[in-house]
Amino acid sequence: MHPTELLNVRLLKEIAEFINEETEIEAMLSGALSKFLKGTNFRTGWIFFIDDKGKQQLIVSENLPEALAQNGCNHLKKGGCWCVSRYQNGELEKASNIIECQRIENAIATKLGDNGGITHHATVPLQSGQERFGLLNVASPSTVTYSEGELALLESLAFQIGSSIKRIMLTKQEQKLALLQERNRLARDLHDSVNQLLFSVTLTARGGSEMTNQIDIKETFKEIQYLSQEALNEMRALIWQLRPSGLESGLLEAIKGYAEMLGLSVNSRVSGVLNVPSGVEETLFRISQEALNNIRKHAGVNVVEMFLNVTKTDVLLVIKDDGQGFLIDHGIRLPSIGLQSMKDRAKTAGGSVEWDSEIGRGTEILVRIPY
Repeated sequence: MHPTELLNVRLLKEIAEFINEETEIEAMLSGALSKFLKGTNFRTGWIFFIDDKGKQQLIVSENLPEALAQNGCNHLKKGGCWCVSRYQNGELEKASNIIECQRIENAIATKLGDNGGITHHATVPLQSGQERFGLLNVASPSTVTYSEGELALLESLAFQIGSSIKRIMLTKQEQKLALLQERNRLARDLHDSVNQLLFSVTLTARGGSEMTNQIDIKETFKEIQYLSQEALNEMRALIWQLRPSGLESGLLEAIKGYAEMLGLSVNSRVSGVLNVPSGVEETLFRISQEALNNIRKHAGVNVVEMFLNVTKTDVLLVIKDDGQGFLIDHGIRLPSIGLQSMKDRAKTAGGSVEWDSEIGRGTEILVRIPY
């Protein structure tokens, strides 16, 4: 075996050992790309994920020259490129030399940073079987075309990365399923044990109140009945949060069902076709649950206005009430754990939550989630 080929085999083996141990996609991609660049003549690289709708996302990059790295890699994220176009048309099947890259040319044309001699790049699709994930691009200074050996090595790396992406995704799906099963089990246990006990306390307190004529004792039983009923309502809400069983009928029906359980009425309007990924749907449902809980506890009203606007790229959810409202000081932390939870959920999904509220004028919550 030629010494260069032997080095390549060792490099690919080292990368394979690394990516097989890694459990996070971004860390795996960054580490694999870094090791590949250190062991080859390639000097810089970047990876795009491209979804079924053609939406691109720059996931990782390594050793980018100043011209490409400036403004948050803005030039790599925008503009046209032969590799992306061919990938989206299904015409890019193997590692290839890119004769012209508009993104690199635009970055050089700004003259705002050194391009490090990078003018062209090679590209290869990342896939596992028939499932495609995106593109791996690499480049070297003062290099227009790359040899067949270099492209073959790039294809081998892409095969390893594609297989690892699929492995990590399957692992996460299994973890998510296991988590869902555990949440369902916990919800069942709460329903069959604590929920039933609280219901029994409520009935017992009611019976005790009716069996006595002493005012103090009667009031005590009524207080117990009231508190146990409140605890029962809280428990039912918790069970709903653990197992959003209403989602099989759609997001809108699930939100209305949860609101009805809390004693709230929802007036809703929908714009666009409500057909979004299940992950986005559950995020919106969880945020809606928190918003409705806050309205029930603090707003002092039982009617809620809800508006859903669905576009090709994102979902806007607006939940509004005419209740007591609260003061918002943007210079301090959020006024409740519930509001922070809503913000965290939206951020995890790549979205945002904003509040508009004043004392005596109600509250409006705006949630925007991309998909």
